[in-house]
Amino acid sequence: MSAWLLATLLSGIPSTLYALFTGADPLEAARAAGAMVGRPESLAAAAAVHASVSLFWAAVLWLTKIRTPPGALLASAAIAVLDLRVIAPAFFPDVAALAFWPQFADHLAWGACYRVGLSLARPRVTRP
Repeated sequence: MSAWLLATLLSGIPSTLYALFTGADPLEAARAAGAMVGRPESLAAAAAVHASVSLFWAAVLWLTKIRTPPGALLASAAIAVLDLRVIAPAFFPDVAALAFWPQFADHLAWGACYRVGLSLARPRVTRP
């Protein structure tokens, strides 16, 4: 759960910073997430969608035993391509309209945060 929570809370930082630095709307991705459930102006809906999608992918990585740093990054890159180039264009046009590379960076951040969260959740081994 800590891996999912950390990944969910921090993974939007790259695209948000990109939007702020380029003068774009930093809430565009949140509106796109809310639009996935028909509520583009609801930040609560966006948060629920983001948390749900993140939980789904965290469960997939956990069940497939992808737990190494390279594995998490490669998996998150593959998830980005699947999410942004396959699923979004077919079902979620607002998500498909987002700039690809900032969203790709968010996915990589998600994978890195997921892996860090796994490390934080491990019991610490004490040495005599």
